[in-house]
Amino acid sequence: MTSSLGIQQAVRPDLPEVPPEVQKIEVQLLMQAISMRYGYDFSQYRPGTILNAFLTHVHANGYRRISDLIPAVLSDRKAFDSLFLDISVGTTEMFRNPETYQKMRTAIIPLLKTYPYLNIWHAGCATGEEAYSMAIFLKEEGLYNRAHIYATDINGYSLRHASHGIYPLKDMQRNTHNYNAAGCINSLGDYYRTKYKAAKMNSDLKKNITFSNHNLVTDSVFSETQLVVCKNVLIYFNQDLQNKVLKLLTNSLCRNGFLCIGEHESLELTAVRDQYELVDSRARIYRKKITISHSDE
Repeated sequence: MTSSLGIQQAVRPDLPEVPPEVQKIEVQLLMQAISMRYGYDFSQYRPGTILNAFLTHVHANGYRRISDLIPAVLSDRKAFDSLFLDISVGTTEMFRNPETYQKMRTAIIPLLKTYPYLNIWHAGCATGEEAYSMAIFLKEEGLYNRAHIYATDINGYSLRHASHGIYPLKDMQRNTHNYNAAGCINSLGDYYRTKYKAAKMNSDLKKNITFSNHNLVTDSVFSETQLVVCKNVLIYFNQDLQNKVLKLLTNSLCRNGFLCIGEHESLELTAVRDQYELVDSRARIYRKKITISHSDE
C-alpha cells in the first residue's frame, strides 16, 4: 500500500498556491477520473493519504497542480501507472516488528501444528519481504512443506518485484537485525545468495508462495485460511472501508484462526471486534472466536 501517510510535503515556491477548498475539488475530480477510466476507487481512503500521494506526484513530476494530472492520466496509461505507484506502493522490510514473530512462535505455531495443511494470507504484501519472512519462519518451525502462502496486493509492479525475490543488498543488514531480534534459529544469509549489490531469495522459499493481484476494496474471499497477516493497510482507509475489509478478512478465516495487523492498527471500534479475542496487544494478534453471536453472522 502507499507510503505517503503522514509525510509533510515541501512547498515549492514556483508553484501557485491553491486554496484548500479548490484543492479538495481537484482531488475529488481526479479520483472520479481514475475510477471511471481505470476502475480503481480511492474515495474511501483517508483524505490526507490521497492528498499527500497526489502532491508527492505533482512535485516529483513537474506538474503545477493536482488538476493537471486529470488530462494526463485520462489520455496516457503510463501516466496513470506512474501515479498509481505513488498511491499504492508501500514500505516494508523483512521480519518487520520482530516481537510479532516472537509471539507467533508461542501463541500461534502450536495451534498451526495441529492442522494437516495450512493456508496463510498476506494481504497487502507490497514487494514481498514479509511473505518471504513468513516462509523462512515456517521453514524453521517445520511447517513450510504443508503450508501455502497467498501473498496479494493491488499493485502489479510490487507483485512483479515480489515474485523475483531480489532486494538491495544494503537492506540485508537491517533485515538481519530484524531476523535476529525475532528469535530465529539460523542465519538470514542461509536463505539468499548475493550477486553484485543484490540479494536473491532462495528458490525453495518461493515454491509454496503464490503472488497474486487482489483488491481488498472490490474482490472477494478466495480461500479459507488459518492465519491472515494484514499489516499497515487499514491505516490508509476510512472507518467504513476498514469495516468492509475487516469483514472480508474475517470471512476468510476458519474458526480459531488468527489475524495479525499493524502496530498502529486496532480492532477496537470496528464492526468485527466482537468476533475476536485479543491474543497480544503489542503484537496486534487476534484470534477468531469459535462461536459468535447471531448478530455477528
